[in-house]
Amino acid sequence: MSLEPAAFATDLGLPGLFDVHTHFLPPRVMAKVRQQFDTAGPLIGSTWPLEYRGPDEELVATLRGLGVRRFSSLPYAHKPGMAEFLNHWSVGFADRTPGCLRSATFYPEPGAASYVAQRLEAGAEIFKVHVQVGGFDVRDPLLSEVWGVLEDAGVPVVIHAGSGPVGTPYTGPGPVADLLQAHPRLALVIAHLGAPEYAEFLALAEVYERVLVDTTMVFTPFFDGLGAAYPAALLPRLRELQPKVLLGSDYPNIPYPYAEQLAGLVRLDLGDDWLRDVCWRNAVRLFGESESSPGRSSP
Repeated sequence: MSLEPAAFATDLGLPGLFDVHTHFLPPRVMAKVRQQFDTAGPLIGSTWPLEYRGPDEELVATLRGLGVRRFSSLPYAHKPGMAEFLNHWSVGFADRTPGCLRSATFYPEPGAASYVAQRLEAGAEIFKVHVQVGGFDVRDPLLSEVWGVLEDAGVPVVIHAGSGPVGTPYTGPGPVADLLQAHPRLALVIAHLGAPEYAEFLALAEVYERVLVDTTMVFTPFFDGLGAAYPAALLPRLRELQPKVLLGSDYPNIPYPYAEQLAGLVRLDLGDDWLRDVCWRNAVRLFGESESSPGRSSP
């Protein structure tokens, strides 16, 4: 099997790759994100040399050249008053970018439930929240109605709640477990497989029907070097969760070629059918698309 991404998908008999965890942001926001990576890395006090840069059109073309047919923009708000600015931009980006999921975000603030409901009505397909960067508790009362709206809608929320790369009082599996007790039908996608609390977040995916995990950065040498290597003892559980594992990458904000994410999945030796589900079929089912079609707005 070729590890060149486009050929990788073809060798598996797939029409392409479905990456649920990619980031496209307003230019001035992306510039600040890149500055953070260039100077200190994402909260870890080390360098994080970005592999991919350039304007959105160039980054999208590169992604398509890698065989990715469906992807997201995943904005995330880190302060009050920011979410709707990001959401407005993301809608425009999706509308002019074939293959991109309509992505949105929210923050614990007055009015959040109202604008989340409006975004759902307008066709939002996926949300993103970053507990660590946002510095908030998912159990914040200002989010209670938001979670209820999302639970009823069944629209997935990619949530970075694991304590990697640096834990805060708001990260870890405990708050998410409490959230799911209150809203057991929430469709959560646990980013980075919940690193480094893999076992605890896997348990949530095992218990709750709508909880999934994404592979973002896990199984790559760089991620292992951060002290977040996935324990070999947990591989059987990952195999059993085959229908609930989604391909994620963090493109373009990664410090290595995209192919390294795929190579890491192959090294797990969980079989071609597991790879087919993870790299395409699970996301296609999640978003209600045809398995043979690249999806809405795809080129």
